[in-house]
Amino acid sequence: MSTRGKAFEKGQSGNPAGKPRGARNRMTIALEALLDGEAETITRKAIDLAIDGDPQALRMCLDRLMPVRRDRPVLFELPPIETTADLPKATGALLEAVASGELTPSEAADISKSIDAHVKAIEATDLHERLSRLEAAAS
Repeated sequence: MSTRGKAFEKGQSGNPAGKPRGARNRMTIALEALLDGEAETITRKAIDLAIDGDPQALRMCLDRLMPVRRDRPVLFELPPIETTADLPKATGALLEAVASGELTPSEAADISKSIDAHVKAIEATDLHERLSRLEAAAS
């Protein structure tokens, strides 16, 4: 517990009587009131400016029509990983895909995290099976 103030339990608000989730501030409410009923007119104007070649309006319209994809499905042939002995084949394929340009380094890093989680699951299962066999043999 801190000497400067009261410590709170995780997940417990320091101000339970504070703003509820989803509450909007006065500025947001005021802006919504100003735009009420004008959305169609403003949208049409932005489209007209984009059509006339205004680069900012064009970018805004394109961002709404085709937002930047944050993630995409990655089609990549990963060798099966059934034991930890299969790991070098999988990481080798991953490195080869990056070197050939099939995957970006960040895509490879994301796949690598999944591989790590899978390998940990294999190791935990192997450890459990070995322990069960030892316990059975000791009985």
